[in-house]
Amino acid sequence: MIFDIFKKKNSLELMAIVKGDTIALEKVNDPVFATKMMGDGIAFVPEDTIIYAPCDAEVMMLSETLHAIGLKAANKAEIMIHIGLDTVNLAGKGFSKLYQNDHVKKGEPLIRFDSEIMASNNIDMTTMLIVVNSKEHVCRNLRLNNHVDLHDVVMCVD
Repeated sequence: MIFDIFKKKNSLELMAIVKGDTIALEKVNDPVFATKMMGDGIAFVPEDTIIYAPCDAEVMMLSETLHAIGLKAANKAEIMIHIGLDTVNLAGKGFSKLYQNDHVKKGEPLIRFDSEIMASNNIDMTTMLIVVNSKEHVCRNLRLNNHVDLHDVVMCVD
């Protein structure tokens, strides 16, 4: 037990899920995310309309409305991507599933959203990358308040 501190943890690098600017969850205009009720992570203000896999993972859940997807990484981190705020109210309108298999590769396109539909519905497209089981996994090296491209590492999960 005492020697567990010397064991190497399975650290996982999560890549940017979309090109754009990163912000702290605390700055998200939704108390569920801002208070980290769903878990720790990072948020994006997207420049593009395609959301990509942050790592190799198994797809555990895709909401019927396509606005949220749950992934499980090899290190057992459970990752949720939530696209936009209040997008559940669109009932799937403006979203398209892009992946084919239940195992996705880092950088694989997952979901596309229609920016015109989002704008016409006054949707805040802030998109969250959350480690749902962050009580078991430490999120570190969050790349906050930066402009990121798709292959940039935005956080590590131990």
